[in-house]
Amino acid sequence: MAQQRILIIDDDPDIVKTVSANLELDGFSVISAGCGNDGLTAVQKHAPDLVLLDLNLPDIDGIKVCQILRRDNDVPVIMLSARDTVTDKLLGLECGADDYLVKPFNALELSARIRTVLRRVTRSKPVNGRGSVVLDYRTHQVTVLGREVGLTRTEFSLLELFVSHAGETLSRDFIQAQNWGESQLYTHSRAVDVHVQRLRKKIELSPQAPRFILTVPGVGYRFDLNP
Repeated sequence: MAQQRILIIDDDPDIVKTVSANLELDGFSVISAGCGNDGLTAVQKHAPDLVLLDLNLPDIDGIKVCQILRRDNDVPVIMLSARDTVTDKLLGLECGADDYLVKPFNALELSARIRTVLRRVTRSKPVNGRGSVVLDYRTHQVTVLGREVGLTRTEFSLLELFVSHAGETLSRDFIQAQNWGESQLYTHSRAVDVHVQRLRKKIELSPQAPRFILTVPGVGYRFDLNP
């Protein structure tokens, strides 16, 4: 099996050296770029499996780099930054990043975050719910009862979790832990409910009387593939 390739876009040579060494010990192939423009070129040239993107770069900032990537590339991105405010994290995630990690970070946590993101986006087989719900992990296209539905990355990940646990009652804590790990943005149960409501509006014929995503009072949600 070919090594998965990680691209580090960061202008701090010490961070690049340390992160590269740790990732290579974990079995990854690592390449790096010291600025945003070089990073964009490296994505086109090397087709990495994942990008570690510093928010503060000497030419164009990480937010802009991520936005450019998202226009025509679906490579997963983990944003790295010393900025730890909720606003900065939201900006990173809303521009298309798959995760946001605050510097300084633990090497084991970074490796775990990388593997979690790669598991989400590298699946090759679509999931078919007997025709009712179809997810294509390669294109992120979703079809519900024969109707194409456009989802954000967050919504797609949430639907993927529901489909993979169809028929099971999932607690809000479980949903939060599976989709957002230790992120402080989603530690409140209400945040999970908000994302569920947004997903319902897109996949349910009647969000007020859902057929797929059913509420289990006092616990969480259950997904019915074939309502």
